[in-house]
Amino acid sequence: MTQILIGYARCSTDKQDLAAQKGILASFGVASDRIYTDHGFTGTNRARPGLDQALAALREGDTLVVPKLDRLARSVVF
Repeated sequence: MTQILIGYARCSTDKQDLAAQKGILASFGVASDRIYTDHGFTGTNRARPGLDQALAALREGDTLVVPKLDRLARSVVF
């Protein structure tokens, strides 16, 4: 089975650069058509369509790649 890299980028403000995050994901080997994005959604907002699409695209053995962990969630402590 071939491992696929799925990327996710999120900007919650206009001061953050979505293009820079996409560039980082590309440098990690994520194909541009496998990068999902959300703009204007905060880390505490659970309704993020781009993240939902990225998670739906994942199959067993695939890897979700984010440019920084805080783009995925505000906290990794549960």
